[in-house]
Amino acid sequence: MQQVTEIRWHARGGQGAVTAAKMVAEVALSQDKYFQAFPEYGPERAGAPIVAFTRLSDEPIQIYSAIEHPDYVLVLDPTLLDVVDVTAGTSEGAVVIVNSEGACSELAGRPEMAGRKVYTAPATKIALETIKRAIPNTPLIGALAKVSGLFSLEGILEEVQTSLSKKFNEDVVNANLEAVKRGYEEVSDE
Repeated sequence: MQQVTEIRWHARGGQGAVTAAKMVAEVALSQDKYFQAFPEYGPERAGAPIVAFTRLSDEPIQIYSAIEHPDYVLVLDPTLLDVVDVTAGTSEGAVVIVNSEGACSELAGRPEMAGRKVYTAPATKIALETIKRAIPNTPLIGALAKVSGLFSLEGILEEVQTSLSKKFNEDVVNANLEAVKRGYEEVSDE
């Protein structure tokens, strides 16, 4: 049976979830893995809830639907926890990484988190301190790298550098690289 790792990203429009899903997929490509990365949203405006998906595999992926049973869930905006069932379809043992400065135990105590491995990373705080904007995607990519072990920190840093260098100046790229490193270092299960 084919082993596919499925990642679901919950965010609000403008927080970079679609970009993050694509960056993680590009890292998989650099590791000679197969991938899919795609968003699910309509004509919503910035700030509306959106979902993005990433699939990774060592073999060609023959699934062409939204991710219903993710192995990893990343929540870029913690206010979505009260609006969207971010754990829908997850099994016991699924990993949930939430952008939060709060204690992990507070989130893990929520009924929908029962049986899930919950981590927090202060991604918005990191983003404000590094890139000077409340875009939590790159710190959460770093957190995902550490928690999942799916790819190395170096692999993510190379992809972020390559991807963002096409659009942004060196200062913005370097700030995002710092954000990834801090997300990697500051993710916690406590």
